[in-house]
Order: sequence, then C-alpha cells, then structure tokens
Amino acid sequence: MTTPLLSINGLTKTYPGVIANDDVTFDIAEGEVHALLGENGAGKSTLVKAIYGLVRPDTGTMTWRGAAYSPGAPAQARATGVAMVFQHFSLFDAMDVAENVALGMDNPPPIRELAARITDVSQNYGLPLDPSRMVGDLSAGERQRVEIIRCLLQDPQLLIMDEPTSVLTPQEVDILFHTLRKLKSEGKSILYISHKLEEIRALCENATVLRLGKVVGRADPRDESARSLAELMVGQTLHQPSREQVTPGAPLLEVQNLSLPPQSAFGTALKNITMTVREGEVFGIGGVAGNGQDELLAALSGEARSAPGAVSVMGDSIGHMGPTARRALGLLSAPEERLGHAAAPDMSLSENALLTGAWREKLVNRGFVNWRKTRGFAERVIEAFDVRTPGAHVAARALSGGNLQKFVVGREIMQRPRVLVVNQPTWGVDASAAAAIRQALLDLAHNGAAVVVISQDLDELMEVADQFAALNAGALSAPRPVKGLTMDQIGLMLGGAEGDSNAAA
Repeated sequence: MTTPLLSINGLTKTYPGVIANDDVTFDIAEGEVHALLGENGAGKSTLVKAIYGLVRPDTGTMTWRGAAYSPGAPAQARATGVAMVFQHFSLFDAMDVAENVALGMDNPPPIRELAARITDVSQNYGLPLDPSRMVGDLSAGERQRVEIIRCLLQDPQLLIMDEPTSVLTPQEVDILFHTLRKLKSEGKSILYISHKLEEIRALCENATVLRLGKVVGRADPRDESARSLAELMVGQTLHQPSREQVTPGAPLLEVQNLSLPPQSAFGTALKNITMTVREGEVFGIGGVAGNGQDELLAALSGEARSAPGAVSVMGDSIGHMGPTARRALGLLSAPEERLGHAAAPDMSLSENALLTGAWREKLVNRGFVNWRKTRGFAERVIEAFDVRTPGAHVAARALSGGNLQKFVVGREIMQRPRVLVVNQPTWGVDASAAAAIRQALLDLAHNGAAVVVISQDLDELMEVADQFAALNAGALSAPRPVKGLTMDQIGLMLGGAEGDSNAAA
C-alpha cells in the first residue's frame, strides 16, 4: 500500500449549536480526483477550510505523505503544496490579471516576469490568459481561469475546487475538465466539490459522502448513477420535480424594448429587451455570467428605473416604481448574490424576513414591527424549505450558502407573488434542496403566477421552463419553446448566433 498524499483521521470541529465535522476520516491518494459530496450544511466547507488552514479542528489529526500536517494559516498550507479555488472569486475588477495573481501569491516575482509565467502556464494547461487584460472586462469563465492559474503557479500537489463549474458554459466545462485531467496525469491530486453529480461521475474516481458532519459513505462515482449518489447524500429517496401541464393565461409581465446603460464601470448595458410572461408560465433565461443577468433583475425588481411602458405588470406600467411599490403589486424577486443583496449578513433571519415581507405579510402596523408575527413568518419559511439552522434568531451569515439560498427563495415564494423573478435559484444547493426549490417554482406557476427563472444551469432551465431565451451581451434572443430544443441550439443562442433581441414573445 502506498502512502496517501493526505490522510484525515477523526477530525472534529464544533461551533456553538452545531457539530460541523464529526470524526471525519478519509484519504486522498497521489494523482487522484476525489469528490467530496454532501447536502448543504453537511460539513464540506468546514473540512476543506481545515485542510487549507482557515480553521483549526478541535480534535483529530491530518498527515501529509505520512508526516504530521496542521496548517495554522493558508500560507502554511500553500507552502506544503495545497491550493484552493473558492466558489466565490476574490478578484479586483480595476486591476489587470497579473496584478490580481500577484496579490494572491506569498512571494510574487516582478510583474513582468510574472506576466510571462502566467502566459506560459495558462497556455500549457489549455487556459489561455492575457496577463495585461483588466479583470473587470473578463467573462466569468476567464475570471475562474485567473483563480486557477494563480493556484497552478504555486505548483500545488493538492488542488481543492469548490463548485468550479457553477459559472461556466458547457464548452468551458470541457476545457476545465481537460485541464484537471492533465493535472492528474502529472501526479497532482484534486479534491472536487460539486452538486453537479453527472460531472462527478465523469471526472472523479473516488467519493467521500458527508451527512450532518459525519462520513456516511464512500463510492466510485463511475459505478453509480447521479440519482444513487444524490440518495446516498440525503439518506432517502430523491423526488424529482413534476408538474401538470397548464395552458398559459393572460400576460402578467410585459417588457417592451427595455434599454438601460450599465450600472457600473464593468456592468452590461441592456439592449431592447422584449419578453412576455403569462399566467401559469415559467420563462427561462440562460446565459453566461456577466451578460446582463444582474442588470435585468434590477430593472424588473425596481432597483433600476426604466422608461414609461418598458416594464408592465398586469397592464400597469411600473418602470417608475421602486421595489416596495412593485412588491405591493405582486412582483417579487430574489437576486443571485445572497449575502449583502438578498440578505443582510449581520441581521437575523427574522429581520431578513421583515426586509421583504413587511408589506405583503402585514408585519408592520402604523410604523411598529410586530416581532411575534415576523418571527412566525421566518419560522414558516425555515420549516417549509428545510433551512438547516438553530432558529430564526440566527444571523444570515451563520448559515451555509445553500441553506441561506433556501431561505431567500422560500421567503419570496411564501409571499404568494403574482410575478416572481429569480436569478440562480439553486446556485450552490444540493440535489435534494434544488429539487425542492424547483418544485416550489413549478407549484407557484401552476397556481397562476408568472415565473421568470434566470439561470446558468441549463439542465435546470430545461427541467422547469416552458419558454427559453438566451441573454448575450445585454440582448435577449427570441424565446423558443423548451420542448424539442437541443443543446446545440441552446449553445448558438447563448453565443448570440441565433435569435433576435427585438423579437416579441
């Protein structure tokens, strides 16, 4: 038996009210692509933070090639040979690629030498990057390349990747997988975290499954189905979303020639967007990150105002209205960014429930907050959407990303909107929670709402949407029925090679 690259033995980490990791034990071999699977809140993030030196375990040991390994900080982990690509990018838009890479290195070389190394390494691994380009001008896939190249310049022996394909097109996923397989062929090890189980099956040769902080199973993903892996994660039969076919009714949301300038120096202008969403219909909008998704949600939610007649709900022009007035009419929204946009990090779940539910749930009377009723509303959301938290008093930032996502989406759905606009509704949530959120969106449409789902997950859109349109460089393609639509056609639409942004729905 060869010595594993990394051995984790009996690792336990406890936070107030929760055991994040409970006696976790597993090995990662040299040259292995190892999947770490689990529901939201299963303990994956805490575990990889311990490996990377961001948290210290309470008990247990780690060994690196047989020697004791206990990093007190990420710099020590990197010096050992561990690198990590986080789910959320840590890049500065107003700096170029080389400058961003330098900021993430412990001892960066002179910038000209670094730029040459970036060019060489990026081309060698099939991830070409121009070190002089401003990060604010890069696509989401190119930004991820910056993070990966920054890690590869350190010549890591173990690369940890957390949800690496959540912002990539299918073509970019293929490129990434080619790079990861090249790393494996060079003897590098990869610890891969993803909720996209078909990717796990295609890439990984071993998987460790966590549930409630404990290791509950091990598997070779190549011998499993996506469904069996999901059921191993959740410990029960997985129910797929289903819907009854309904005939769409009257138009509830109409957008006519909506154009808006960028909201920031690196934002995207909206260009003559036209769409109609009817009662009982789910309208899916796909696109690579950075093509105007945030700007479109802002224009629909009321965070950005538009010209008279550009946005209408149930026949009433609402372009001049802010978010509160639109909520009163029944148009609700859930943005992509959970912390800081959809939820205030340091406020409790009750307070966050109040922020968007005050009017529709009648939580305020004559300027006074009814805190009992507010807590009750938050608790109903927690129960209905299986939000794993000690209670409604907990701060939003204390929740795992997936659990906060369930709370944010559930908070809007439970207010019974007439029109709901959501951006990335299942981003970072596990298979069971994703299925529950999608089912809730389908149920909402079945009960007569118009639902707009903006998502980079094409499988998700094919599962829930009736109509599909692609957002590219701020322009929306002509919508097409999802039934019969092929991935090749979708790829053309995403690239702007098919569809007319001025076409009516």
